[in-house]
Amino acid sequence: MQTHQFDAVIVGAGGAGLMAALYASEGGANVAVVSKLYPTRSHTGAALGGIGAALGNLEEDKPLWHMYDTVKGGDYLADQDAVKVLAEEAVDSVIELERMGLPFDRTDDGRISQRRFGGHTSNFGEKAVRRACHSADRTGHMILQTLYQQCIKNKVRFFDEYQVVDVIMNQGAVVGTVAIQLGTGEFHLFHAKATMFATGGWGRVWQVTSNAHSLTGDGPAVLFRRGIPMQDMEFYQFHPTGLYGLGLLLTEGIRGEGGILLNRSGERFMERYAPSIKDLASRDVVSRSIYLEIRDGKGIGGQNYVHLDIRPETVNRYLAEAGESCRIDSAYIAKNLAETLDTCRTYLGVDPLTEPMPVAPTAHYAMGGIPTNVDAEVVIDENWTVLPGLYAAGECACVSCHGANRLGTNSLVDLVVFGRRGGKVIANYVKQADFIPLPANPAEQVQAEFNRIRASRGSRRPGELRKEMQHEMMDKIGVFREEDHMRKGIDSVTSLRDRYMNDLHIDDQGSIFNTDMMEAWELGCLLDIAHMTAESAINRKESRGAHSREDFKKRDDTNWMVHTLVSSESGEPYPHGIHPLKINSSKKVNRSLEEGDKRFAPKERVY
Repeated sequence: MQTHQFDAVIVGAGGAGLMAALYASEGGANVAVVSKLYPTRSHTGAALGGIGAALGNLEEDKPLWHMYDTVKGGDYLADQDAVKVLAEEAVDSVIELERMGLPFDRTDDGRISQRRFGGHTSNFGEKAVRRACHSADRTGHMILQTLYQQCIKNKVRFFDEYQVVDVIMNQGAVVGTVAIQLGTGEFHLFHAKATMFATGGWGRVWQVTSNAHSLTGDGPAVLFRRGIPMQDMEFYQFHPTGLYGLGLLLTEGIRGEGGILLNRSGERFMERYAPSIKDLASRDVVSRSIYLEIRDGKGIGGQNYVHLDIRPETVNRYLAEAGESCRIDSAYIAKNLAETLDTCRTYLGVDPLTEPMPVAPTAHYAMGGIPTNVDAEVVIDENWTVLPGLYAAGECACVSCHGANRLGTNSLVDLVVFGRRGGKVIANYVKQADFIPLPANPAEQVQAEFNRIRASRGSRRPGELRKEMQHEMMDKIGVFREEDHMRKGIDSVTSLRDRYMNDLHIDDQGSIFNTDMMEAWELGCLLDIAHMTAESAINRKESRGAHSREDFKKRDDTNWMVHTLVSSESGEPYPHGIHPLKINSSKKVNRSLEEGDKRFAPKERVY
């Protein structure tokens, strides 16, 4: 078994991982990035519409207003110190990306162009504001390309198509990871002073999702099995505009450019749910509104979708009715929403220039994950105790700048801001830290687990079990939730876990690119995530942000202004069957902004 030694190992090559690697290397650290994908295939590339920053290039804007929108959009569960860092450092981060060479769209006078996005307003909710800096509708892809080039220039070492399957701990600290080289099936040890997880989300828990096949929650599941609690797992965002039948994401930038949602009667129904900001309300509000329209029989043709309309004649009519002076045409849409046009034409045979797009909510983004502080250091309890040598950033992490619901564009801000902060802290940490020795046989347990999977000769293949899990999660722990249904969902997950452990069947016995075996292991991660999500959702007896309970319809600030920490009571990572979970709801929300400005205090969200 090969052992590699680096000052810092970054697990995941998306925006957060690349930003951390870049800054750690600039600080003098010898850095490796370990990724199960080629870096520019990371899911950051699926972020389309823009990255939020209060530049004020097209109209007045302030980081303070960005902070307000983020706290309000997160239904007041966000840690406000993290929100302050997010909004204030977004400005410098975007300008820095521009100087690295990111090709932002431009205004006529050469500044970075900005567009409107859901939930972003000026002057504490007064009106929608242009805050999203964009590169057509492929902004995330451009961030990936730019950061990857910078990392190559900085001599960051990349281990592509190496999947991390365990974390190594010794002397009360994290000392590295275990990975499988997908092309050979060989195990590798990565010994490091500092290890960061930036592995992305877990949308593949649900049946309809915008997430790629690779987003299976590997990082959080690996750490969960080693005793590290996960935070706020009940909060999972359903993006309102997934392409119907496929779940492929249609960017919020469509509505930012003037697109509108229509029901079967041609009614712009968001005028009823969010009279002020309409189609640009926060994502949880728009997703629930679409579901309510569908439930009331107002879906298109009685089906389970509504229309998203960006046809120039439709948009211009509504702009004129609203007193807006601007107008759009087909050339403008083709330039600014090129990816959208291509996606709809390719996958559904719909041309958005001449016909509306069929959309329905799709599982999109995790607000919860690995708990961290604002320096990307992983914390392991309600007292914010730091675990030495371990860091996390991006969607897999929960610094809780998003609270109960993330605003559009803030995912990319999260990646670059906290990836950068984590990289700087890592660079300083490795200068004064020594290498802690690896324990004896650090890969023994995870190797035994893979031997179990490879030798499985039961009757159920991983893909079958995964489909059943996704259906149950979509049906019982989706946009709307109720305890009896969620209990049934947990029973189903428990049964699926039992079959995964005792009745699994693997066809491929080889070593080279054994996707059959790797997908089986990923299924185990998904089942862990599903169980955590469902138990956390049952525990939170209120509705807040993306967590909408039919049996507890109101937000309860008296009892539930806290974070959820969920951990396994078994204390043993393998075998990881369904073990009782321990739920801790005593980690209080940081409300530092509210202390100085009562506008940040919890109130009813009105759009």
